[in-house]
Parts: sequence; C-alpha cells; structure tokens
Amino acid sequence: MIKISNISKKFLIKNSIVEALKSINLTIEENDCFAIVGESGSGKTTLANIILGIYQQDKGEIWFENNQLYRKRNLNQRKLIQYVQQNPMSTLNPKKTILSTIALPLRIHKVVNTNEITERVKKLLSYVGLEPEFIVRYPDTLSGGQKQRVAIARALITKPRIILADEPTGSVDPVTSREILRLFREIIEQFNVSFLIVTHSREIAEFSDRSLELLDGRFVAEHGSNIDISNLSNSRRIIVDQTGNMTLPPEILSEIGGPGVFELTNVEQDQMNIMRVSDEKIELDATSRGLVTNCPACGNEYEDPDSDTCSKCGALRPSINN
Repeated sequence: MIKISNISKKFLIKNSIVEALKSINLTIEENDCFAIVGESGSGKTTLANIILGIYQQDKGEIWFENNQLYRKRNLNQRKLIQYVQQNPMSTLNPKKTILSTIALPLRIHKVVNTNEITERVKKLLSYVGLEPEFIVRYPDTLSGGQKQRVAIARALITKPRIILADEPTGSVDPVTSREILRLFREIIEQFNVSFLIVTHSREIAEFSDRSLELLDGRFVAEHGSNIDISNLSNSRRIIVDQTGNMTLPPEILSEIGGPGVFELTNVEQDQMNIMRVSDEKIELDATSRGLVTNCPACGNEYEDPDSDTCSKCGALRPSINN
C-alpha cells in the first residue's frame, strides 16, 4: 500500500550538514501493523514527517496505492493518511467540543450534513470506548487516556487507509497503554486500516506484526514475519550504552547460540571480538511479553490472569519479558 524507495534527507544545523535519513526503503502492506523503533535522533520522526508531507525528501520516492505522494497532497490523499500524536492536545482544541473536534476533518472534506456528522461521531466514540454523551464535553475535562481515544476517533472519521501513530501511548499509564494497543488491533480488523507506529518502546514493537530498528538514519535490523531484506542496511549493528550494556537483536542472539558467558579478546580502540567460554548455555525462551503474577507493591497474587490492577492495593500491574 505504501512503498518508500531510497529516501534520503539532510538538514543544515549550525553550519553543519546532518544526514537524518540515508537511502531508506520500506513497504507497508494492507492491514499491516508496522513499527519503526529508534532512540531520539535516529531519524524516525523525520521519516514520519516525510510520509505525512510535512518535510520534503531530498532524494527518493513515496508511492501510496500506486500513486506518487508529493508534499502538496490532494484532499483524497490527506483523507486516507491520518495521524495520531503522542500528545493528544496537539490535535484537540481546548475551546472546541469533542463533536466539533472529531467532525473537523469531515467539514474539510465537504461533508456538511449535521445529522450525519453527529451520528458518525457518536458511533466512533462508542467504538473507542467512550459514551456518545462525550460529544458535548471539552478536552480539558478528559483524562489522558480519554483524550487519546478522542484523537483516535478523529483519525478514523475520514475512513483512512493508514494511520501513522507517533509514540501513541507515551502520555498514558501502562494499563491504558495496553488498552490502546488492543484497540489498534481491533481497528485493523474492523476498519481495514494499516498502522505505522513510530516509537522507542520495544513493548509496542513486540505488539506489531513487524518492526524495523532505525539507527543513525539507516535500518539496521528487522523483526517479525514477512522480512524484506532490502529494508536493512548492508551491515548489522549492535548498541553499547553508557553503562556498558550491549543490546543484540533476537535473531543475532539465536545465531550465536543464545545467552551465555563470553570472553572479550583483541580489545582495541573502536573494536573487539567476543567468544563463548562456557559450554553451559542458557536456553532461549520466546521473546514474548506478559504480566507479572504478584503485585510489586504489596506482594498480592493476581487471581484474574487478565487483571490490570491489584485487587488488594490497587497498584497498576506491570508487564515483563517472559
């Protein structure tokens, strides 16, 4: 549905040229849930802004449903590509009712029948888990999770083909985050919508069908099903953070035989070799994420396997890697 071919983008920052994206290739299919994962400065927001038409790429092309995307999008292209931001208040006008806020894209696209608009807004509010009576409320009266649900309803109102979500759960608590991710999955199935999620969270990446890791303007690893090797750079990279911790993509960990004890050899400036020194390997487990079995605040055991809060103290239930 979306094909990105050899996209590059440079910025002039304080008299220096910074390459934000370096020959990026990406294909997003129908009903895809795709994540682009990267830390701040990796280039993921630049790529999102190019897809949305906010930035113009220096090189390369973007095709959407067999039509080339240009910076000046026509109304139909704008209608079919919608955006959900990390901070929903960037989308919601505090001086406008929820009805006016969600209905605005319809008015832009020349849908003017007031009764039709109201019914469509109420139906979408119910779908995202809000009462239809919310149409008369204002954004400032809503919780963070409710605001994000309104923003999602606003994105759905034009019946888009793809929704680009930038850190969509960054402003909500862990329980609401999981609820929103479940809602995304329902939207994909119910509305025939694809999601492109831009995030630094590996939990969101694991929720997606596929994820690409973006580092220094290049894709360096891909996870999930239907892997397209053309999306990756020519070499594989690992990250060593400031505390000395090393992060390996799951497929690389599998290739070297799983976790274990390794010895560093030939350590020099900017290079090192690692070699396994113990035959006793740690068995690889599935890289899935689940919920803790006991409350970290009071130690109470969760009786309901799907509960998001502790029945004894009310603390939020965190998720962990299984």
